[in-house]
Amino acid sequence: MATAKSRTQCSICNKQKNTYNCYGCSKDFCSQHLTEHRQLLAEQLDEIIDDHDQFQQTIIQQKQNPIDSSLIEQINEWEKNSITKVQQIAQECRNTLMKWTQKSINDVEEKFINLSEKLKEIRKENEFNEIDLKHFQLKLTQITQELFQPVNISIHHDPQEIIKKISIISLSKRDRFKLNKWNQRGIVIAGSNQQGDQLNQLSAPEGIFIDNHNNICIADCDNHRIVEWKYHSNKGQIIAGNNGRGNRNDQLSYPINVIVDKENNSLIISDYENKRVIRLFRRNPTKQQILISHIYCWGLAIDKHGFIYVSDWKKNEVRRWKEGDERGTIVAGGNGRGNDVNQLNRPTYIFVDKHDSLYISDSLNNRVMKWKKNAKEGTVVAGGNGKGDSLKQLSYPCGVTVDHLGRIYVVDNENHRVMCWCKGDAEGKIIVGGNGEGKKSNQLSYPTGLSFDEEENLYVVDWGNNRVLKHEKIC
Repeated sequence: MATAKSRTQCSICNKQKNTYNCYGCSKDFCSQHLTEHRQLLAEQLDEIIDDHDQFQQTIIQQKQNPIDSSLIEQINEWEKNSITKVQQIAQECRNTLMKWTQKSINDVEEKFINLSEKLKEIRKENEFNEIDLKHFQLKLTQITQELFQPVNISIHHDPQEIIKKISIISLSKRDRFKLNKWNQRGIVIAGSNQQGDQLNQLSAPEGIFIDNHNNICIADCDNHRIVEWKYHSNKGQIIAGNNGRGNRNDQLSYPINVIVDKENNSLIISDYENKRVIRLFRRNPTKQQILISHIYCWGLAIDKHGFIYVSDWKKNEVRRWKEGDERGTIVAGGNGRGNDVNQLNRPTYIFVDKHDSLYISDSLNNRVMKWKKNAKEGTVVAGGNGKGDSLKQLSYPCGVTVDHLGRIYVVDNENHRVMCWCKGDAEGKIIVGGNGEGKKSNQLSYPTGLSFDEEENLYVVDWGNNRVLKHEKIC
């Protein structure tokens, strides 16, 4: 579309004429060159339409034959190699079987010849009775069984896979981790004003919980209180404790963790040294309820059904509790202290996913365990290669959480870093920290808890620096 203007200079012939302005390129054209300009645009449009039509034909062809031929070739190659390998092993087993079968037949034949010689001998001497007959009959039966059912030959199934399994993975999902990065320099959003008990200070903080408004509840352990830092606030407010260390209903003693029960608008707190789990109602802070007693509670989690999960640090187990339950149900561990797949060794933080699978930081085993619902044993999903600082190892894992893609985020306490382990990976990736112990914005000092907000920003409890850091997601 063009609009007429008074006499101006044409952008093509540079003559003063009645011109028309083109909205697209903002140039002025005389009537002659405007026609040429329109023809040029029409030709470009035709080229685009041709490209469009060609791409449409490509889509139709792809729908008729949607599979990438190069990928099919890879699958065919895997199939061919796997079949060849199976055939080789099968032939080796056949050869071995023939060898041992022939040996077994030879042994039977030798026994049969010996038996025949004895039969001929007693018949010739005519010296035999009923006992001798039974003995020879038994020997003949045994030899017959050995011939048709050799006891020294059987098929052994090796549990180790001889074929490497393949599967199809969406590249967008496989590479999605590369798109998730966090600013290595954290922003202090709570504490970091030296260790203390003022409202702008923390003392050995442990677990945190972030609500939908990005307000942060912090288990301020050595101050025996739970503090809440409102979004963008420079100090917290005490919402539980603040009455000194003790075991009264209005006191706490070294609280380790705190979660929010949205259904009941309440806080659930692991009051570690008092060996109890308590509920504190938001609308009535004086109304405090002891949910569980006589438990060395550390980690806390709540599932979609409202069941509460608690890790018992000393009994090396995790129990699931419902309202009014007096004993709870063991859902992980409970088989003594150890490093077998049905055991735990000082479990700390825990997480429950939407499938009711439980993830446990098994601290002194330096691993994260996953226990599926109703499972009798767990599987190692992070660490488990001894204590160390390689990408395959953890050293006293603490806070743990899992995202919707099944990626496991774990605080690697003694390595002063936070790691991510993707499903099936042999090693993890450092996402923040890992720059040695320190108090710089890109360093951590014995971190403990972690959490994400709804924008996937990462929050880390920097225990040794008495602060909470926010690492913003940058892509």
